[in-house]
Amino acid sequence: MQYTIIDCHTHVYPDKIALRAVESIGQFYDIPMTLDGTVDTLLRVSEESGVEKCLVCSAAVDGLHVSHINDFLIRTVQEHSHRLMGFGTLHPDMQDVEKELQRILDAGLLGVKLHPDMQRFSLGDEKAKKLYAACEGKCPMLLHTGDKRYHYSNPTLIPPILRQFPNLKLICAHLGGYSEWDEAARCLAEEENVYMDCSSSFFGMTRERAKELIDLYGEDRVLFGSDYPMWHAGKEKEILLSLGLSDRALKKIFSENLLKLLNL
Repeated sequence: MQYTIIDCHTHVYPDKIALRAVESIGQFYDIPMTLDGTVDTLLRVSEESGVEKCLVCSAAVDGLHVSHINDFLIRTVQEHSHRLMGFGTLHPDMQDVEKELQRILDAGLLGVKLHPDMQRFSLGDEKAKKLYAACEGKCPMLLHTGDKRYHYSNPTLIPPILRQFPNLKLICAHLGGYSEWDEAARCLAEEENVYMDCSSSFFGMTRERAKELIDLYGEDRVLFGSDYPMWHAGKEKEILLSLGLSDRALKKIFSENLLKLLNL
């Protein structure tokens, strides 16, 4: 069966810094990187893999670089609007959060990506609440969630946020808890406003465990993502197809759930 496939989690960088950025990511996660992080390579890999569209994003390491990164993402999406969608970035230390959010939404970006481990703030920090308040009811947030080396993005921090911001829609990346999947399963399984993408997950678990987690969260709440340039979309797609999911579930995970979340 043919599926419409949207890769909901990819990162791109300007050509002149892409290799340096990819090298830094590989060092951060101690994972060999084989893709170069450029837009051209993402488009090529996606076409080879049967991916119709990609959602691109990035994260600002401080408040000063937010607008510059968003400018690049806006420009990139506009130049490749038939193949790319985008989420912008915010940071707790920036000024005028609501103004910048409205600017990127008006320019065509569809949400916000945060990476607390790299941005060096805890999801539970008081200063992060202005980000949730700005996005609540306006757009979803894609969160890097989980890493046993840090507490910044620990899955246990998510439920209190949702109690305070009940209309906030979250995508918790990496099946809710990169390297902390058991903890994520305990605290996120019943959170209706949380979606999970499956990026950067299959490498760290058996096929049986991946199927268990997708079944736990439910076919209506899981999204397909590759985390390019960390992983190749074609290989991630083949793993998802090997899990024994129904055609109905695969249609939802590959694209329908994301389109519904984004009101597209």
